[in-house]
Amino acid sequence: MMAQRTLRDPDALIKAGLAPESARADIDAVNARYAIAVTPEMAAQIDASDPHDPIAAQFIPDGRELRTRPEELADPIGDEAHSPVPGIVHRYPDRALLKVVQVCPVYCRFCFRRESVGPQHGGTLPRAELDHAIAYLRDHPEIWEVILTGGDPMILSPARMRHVMERLAEIDHIRIIRLHTRVPVVTPAHVDAALITALKSAGKTVYVALHANHPREFTPNARAAIARLVDAGIPMLSQSVLLRGINDDLDTLTALMRCFVELRIKPYHLNHGDLAPGTAHFRTTIAEGRALVGALRGRLSGLCQFFYVLDIPGGAGKAVLNPDAIEAEAKGEMIIRDWQGGHHRYTDSISGA
Repeated sequence: MMAQRTLRDPDALIKAGLAPESARADIDAVNARYAIAVTPEMAAQIDASDPHDPIAAQFIPDGRELRTRPEELADPIGDEAHSPVPGIVHRYPDRALLKVVQVCPVYCRFCFRRESVGPQHGGTLPRAELDHAIAYLRDHPEIWEVILTGGDPMILSPARMRHVMERLAEIDHIRIIRLHTRVPVVTPAHVDAALITALKSAGKTVYVALHANHPREFTPNARAAIARLVDAGIPMLSQSVLLRGINDDLDTLTALMRCFVELRIKPYHLNHGDLAPGTAHFRTTIAEGRALVGALRGRLSGLCQFFYVLDIPGGAGKAVLNPDAIEAEAKGEMIIRDWQGGHHRYTDSISGA
């Protein structure tokens, strides 16, 4: 059965044939804590007969999401510790996040902000809070780049997007606006001429970082939406998460990075799975990730190369997981060095958790 609208609850998933009736109790329990949304574009890519379908695994709730490990954190990358005013995260000197919306078109089951996104957490940033956030950005001339995130900022209407972009346009020292989004692959029809015009209304340099994890996400509609953005002069980067059973093999990662490059998207970050509650079944070990990345070095064109990164728990920022970043390692415990030279103890995943 083809879904005609976004599926947002257990009944809808079961009726669409994307989850069995026997899974209702688990899905109900997950739904009571975390948001659910599967767009028609993604629902159509799911092979319900395959218990290991990589698209289903990303979006269909699983009872394992309610199993929390001791090392997992409600705020795994430390947003709150670096949030001086609502809507702003200022972790690095020259760039800041602006969280303009708390909802997404789909909800990834491995999301690092799963405790703070979804309809139950509100919609767009209220006008007064947006005013305070813009004032903070204006008062910090060291901020050269603003990254729109959330939630998914590209879910905004063209009118709302234009308003945000024009507010940022008023700040001279902001030169770059980057958006992190899944919209072009999960709801590609939203990427229309009106939205693209709104994105460009700031007169700034705009980048779109696309989150995709598997080659099957690049449907014909998604490819057309990406082409509309790039043809409009908006450069694109990739964001992916290394996910056990979804893309943690050479063939899938090779195909994924080649898809990005063929669509004129520069591979940028492959993120190690964050320590978000209930996501252990998605995480590889860092050793497994580094082995995969090493094997890809000679296999893939330089155009397809990316950074394998860990967002250090607690808010210390990203570390590229090359040998220099790991100062000690024993029995799953390691010391990670951050960009400022600080040292952080990290508990690695247990393989097969």
